[in-house]
Amino acid sequence: MSNDNKNSINSDNPLIRVQTTDWNKERLEQLKQLMPDLFTNDGQLNINELKKVVDPKSVNETERYEFRWFGKSNAKREAFTPTNATLVYDEARSVIPSKLELKELKNGQNTEKNSENSANPVNSGPDNFIIEGENLAVLKLLSQSYREQVKCIYIDPPYNTGKDFVYSDNFNQDRKEYWEDAEITENGYKIDTNAETDGRFHSNWLNMMYSRLLIARQLLKEDGVIFISIDDNEVHHLRKLCDDVFGEENFLGQVSRLTGTPTGQGTRGLVSELDYVVIYSKSDEGDFNGVEFDEEDKQIYNQTDEKGQYLTRPLRKTGGEDKREDRPSMYYPLTAPNNTEIYPVGPGGYESRWRCSLSKYKELEGDGMIEWKEINEDESLVWKPYLKFYLEGRLKQPSDLWKNMDGNKKASIDLKKLLEEKIFDFPKPVEVIKKCALISSDKNDIILDFFAGSGTTGQAITELNQEDGGNRKYILVQLPEATDEKSEAYKAGYKKISDITIERNKRVIENIINSFKSESHKSESSKSESSKSKKANDLRLKANDSSTNDLFTNDLSLTTNDSSTNDLRLKANDSSTNDLRLTTKNLGFKVFKLKKSNFPRVEYAPDPEKSEEENIEALKKYIRDKEAQLVTAFNREELMTEILIKNGFKLNYTLAKQEAFKKNEILMASDGDKETLICLDVSIADETVEYFKTHTDKKLIVLERALNTTKKWNLKHAMGDKFNAF
Repeated sequence: MSNDNKNSINSDNPLIRVQTTDWNKERLEQLKQLMPDLFTNDGQLNINELKKVVDPKSVNETERYEFRWFGKSNAKREAFTPTNATLVYDEARSVIPSKLELKELKNGQNTEKNSENSANPVNSGPDNFIIEGENLAVLKLLSQSYREQVKCIYIDPPYNTGKDFVYSDNFNQDRKEYWEDAEITENGYKIDTNAETDGRFHSNWLNMMYSRLLIARQLLKEDGVIFISIDDNEVHHLRKLCDDVFGEENFLGQVSRLTGTPTGQGTRGLVSELDYVVIYSKSDEGDFNGVEFDEEDKQIYNQTDEKGQYLTRPLRKTGGEDKREDRPSMYYPLTAPNNTEIYPVGPGGYESRWRCSLSKYKELEGDGMIEWKEINEDESLVWKPYLKFYLEGRLKQPSDLWKNMDGNKKASIDLKKLLEEKIFDFPKPVEVIKKCALISSDKNDIILDFFAGSGTTGQAITELNQEDGGNRKYILVQLPEATDEKSEAYKAGYKKISDITIERNKRVIENIINSFKSESHKSESSKSESSKSKKANDLRLKANDSSTNDLFTNDLSLTTNDSSTNDLRLKANDSSTNDLRLTTKNLGFKVFKLKKSNFPRVEYAPDPEKSEEENIEALKKYIRDKEAQLVTAFNREELMTEILIKNGFKLNYTLAKQEAFKKNEILMASDGDKETLICLDVSIADETVEYFKTHTDKKLIVLERALNTTKKWNLKHAMGDKFNAF
């Protein structure tokens, strides 16, 4: 069969449209573009030619340095294999403060549907997402729409301690207990174990991590950074694994963090008081932001002048390459305050050099950055020049030792206080994840955590945004892992870990709003009665429309600062007083759940006795028979979400009805980066077809079954690749 015929068959294969991108195929295409001579005339990779590139001498040497384990090749193949799954919006468990009264939310459930959003549930609100589902399948679904969109990834994966091991890595659609068992859906997935007696103890963990890191790498921006928390059990394997995925040249460091909770008492080894954060960038573009000085750092800035606090360091170069011959142009005399000439002289009297050229010195002197000091040297006073370094605006490079931070015990106490009972073991400190985000991302970036656990990352990003007015977005992914029926979490009503993830972040939002309301009331009570009366009309919340419930109780009302922001402010008595501010721009989150595709075609099994062409024809017949009632049998919004995700749209897509179309409901879908017109009607009117035959500037997606052969041909002929029959 010719390559052209194959391409024709693939482009006409309906199953491809409901799958995520086949990254294996794309990688082969990229290789073909770079090295077409490695492929045969019919487009197949010639393995022997590839071996010649890798090993020109064709030496059959098996002893070489590489990191291998049982199942590695299969894990890599699994990472790039498409998934037929989809995501569905869970409005009941989503928290959107700008639209809903928080008092109506209880245990992650909203008791009333939001009528404004019900027709288009994901059309507005925050760009934060909590996704309940197996993380490898979710990452595959995100890999097209969020490819190279994520600036920072933080994960805290299972540490492989020989106890519970959740991710068995076989969540395909034929795994009935994940996709179809109602009890699993409601109560959570039962965990597997990875006992040390298993001969593949380390391999199992490596396979689980390898496939997920491979696909996660594709979501990172070119300058993106990943942080992975780990302990002694697998840190050595993780480093080698990340060298394989990201390249050892992109290793940025390994943080040692004091946990505050010693472990390993009574064992042969040392008591452990550390865990680690392994850090890699996607490419050589990845770097760190500087961090602010803490109080201990500031103490060395022990001098003050009219410009502020500063410290001084000798103008003479010290350390390596400090000799005159290293930089001859930086050896020159300077005039001291007593009019003597001073040269850079090192210990023992050798000719040294200054830190800068003479022209640069004159510039620094003119800016007041040089300070002369009379120093007692060898029982005599000599003048020495010093360079000033001011504290204001100065940042420092992050180090690999993180101390003076909240430990694990404090993290547990804080979570217990937030949820009012102890229902989750070993949460990570919020402060740790805040620091990861601060040193690696900017205020508008996306942060991803696909081992979300109790949802610490969501809390960290929400609080950071409140602290500095940022608009960071987060995506959390958590398996609906069942909690132990004997656990406090289960007794408290949390049947799945993902329930805890959602509830924690809901309460974080409630606390932020309640704290703001409390401070606002204090400010109110401090005003005079006349001032209260005068400003009563100014202090109100301008809702989007009169039918939407206010976020705040009736005795507190606020005014929107201006039309360009979503900050809510309580105006102070005079302009010199700082405003109380609640940043609502990205406060809240939407919940999505992983589920089986809405399209029955994904269950079709090809007949191995038939040719590829025959199987595709059989598949088309299967679709006609099984998907005839698709729109009426399935939730329309779920169908819309699946089609847009499979076409590379992000989860923050918006929909706008196009009123110009009278015979069909045509919507404009946009996610800020891409847009398309889409119609889910069961039949496309002749009038609509005629319009698109002459208006070919926009993309159009329709259901395949909505068109007869003639209409489909006409639209395809007129619009080309801008037309997609799904």
